Parts: sequence; C-alpha cells; structure tokens
Amino acid sequence: MDAANPSARPHMAVRAPLHIGCYALAVRDLGRVADFYRAAVGLDLMELTASRALLGAGGVPLLHLEHRADLKPDDKAAAGLFHAAFAMPTRGDLARWYRHAQRIGLAIARTGDHLVNEAIYFDDPEGNGCECYADRPPETWAWDAAGHCTIETGRPVDLQALARAAEGAEAPWRAPAGLRIGHINLRVGDCAAAERFYAGVIGLDFTGRRHIEFAGRPNTISFMSSGRYHHHLAANDFTSRGAGLRDPDRAGLSWFAFAHSRAIDGEAIKARLAAAGAPVAAIDGGFETRDPWGTRVRFVAA
Repeated sequence: MDAANPSARPHMAVRAPLHIGCYALAVRDLGRVADFYRAAVGLDLMELTASRALLGAGGVPLLHLEHRADLKPDDKAAAGLFHAAFAMPTRGDLARWYRHAQRIGLAIARTGDHLVNEAIYFDDPEGNGCECYADRPPETWAWDAAGHCTIETGRPVDLQALARAAEGAEAPWRAPAGLRIGHINLRVGDCAAAERFYAGVIGLDFTGRRHIEFAGRPNTISFMSSGRYHHHLAANDFTSRGAGLRDPDRAGLSWFAFAHSRAIDGEAIKARLAAAGAPVAAIDGGFETRDPWGTRVRFVAA
C-alpha cells in the first residue's frame, strides 16, 4: 500500500473496533451482476466460478455473489438490504467516480448531503441498493451529549460542485485501494426491534433516529455504530414496516459480516446472543447469527 496516497488508505470506518467487513448477495444472473459491480463501482474480480464470484478493492474481498437461478426476485416489502455503501477514501475519489458514472450513463436514483457525508445512490441489475459516498472530516460532525450524531436526510448533493472537483481526471476508473464497505442499511419490520438487537444485544452504539417522509408517508430510520463513527448500520421501515421472517428463496441479501478488532470480545457477543434466544453457529474464522427477520449476520476477526 502506498502510505503517501490518501486513496490507498483504508477508509476511516474500518478503523472502528466493530465495522462492516463484507457482504453477500444471492443473485439470479451471476455474470450480469458481477459485470455491473466491475463496471459501475470499479471493483476487481478476485474469484469466479459457476456458482459464485468474489469482488473487492486493494486485494480486500468486499462483495460475495452467490448464484441461484431458481430464486424469486427480491421483495422490497420484506426485510433485507436497503443498500450497501461503498465508502470512498477521499472526496476526490467520489468526484472521480461520479464523473465515471456520468460517462457510463449510470442511472442515479437520488443523492443525499447528510452533513457527515455526501452520498449517491443507485441500484444493481437485480434491484439491490448501492451507495457511493465520501465522509466529511470527523471534526465537523455534530454530536450531542447523549452520543447522537446529526445526520441530515433531506438535502441533495451539489453534483455540479462535485463534478468540478474531478476536472482533469479522465483516466479509466478503478476502485481505489482504500475503498471499503462503510455501512449497511437494512430493511426491517420494526426499527425499535432492530435497535434492541443490534445495539442492545450485539453492542453497537445507538447514534440517532430520524422520522422522515419516504415514498409519500412518514417512516423511521435508526443509526448505530462503533468507535464514534456516524453509522456502520442503519435500519429502516421505509418499505418493510411490519415485515416478518425473510423468504430464503428470494434473491437479495444473503448475509453481511461484522469484522472486529481485539478490543471486541466475540465470546461476550455470543453469550448475549444466546441469552436473547438468537441462534449462534460456527463458520470459518468466526460465527454467525440471525437477526429478528432471519437476516444472517456474521462475525469475523478483522
């Protein structure tokens, strides 16, 4: 890694004791989805077989694709993935990516200037939500005495200003070596239940809740994090309020993984999960549980 190159430094989100390491999608068309993440996000194809693909950046695996041709399409009214967020190491990287997105004609769904970051949202060919974002300096984030971070939800990004930040950068786009998964945003049936599980049991810090309008009705989104990051995990009921257990025969989120440093006691997490009645199973390099909606959540050493 080139320590003098800010784009090669792993994003600040992964320096937290507990952070998102990678995630997996169950997909119906492996080749099409893999090609999309290579072309749109600039991920490197690290492994490809008839049943799976592995993509990443800087030699770090970030996205697993698991092929099942018989899957039903994802259901937005069910629990699952709202979006996975690719965190750019610098705003300049986000600007260069946005210029690339313009060149290839990527359909942008919306943007959000959240004060803590600038974010651009789009979907993959099977409807899985994606975000590319760049954080503003942490010293500019506003925290209150209760540990809640101010995350604005209704302001669009100034895309013209962002594009100007990339002027002169016309080289072919490739994801910078420091790109990581900054956060995961989940569709859940109930935000309070998500807070109880992910903050109360797993041990993330609750960093705030917002009540906003989405799709023409009031909705809720909750934010949780580790290490005073604004959020590593969000949970919302925008399209999934009241959802029950996930259907394992639908495409979409298969699992996501928290990576933890030595500061995190994995055995203590296991004990809290067991006490809460959540399943715990061993996997290579760690363990796995399921949240109240059946979403598989893995824990591995960072």
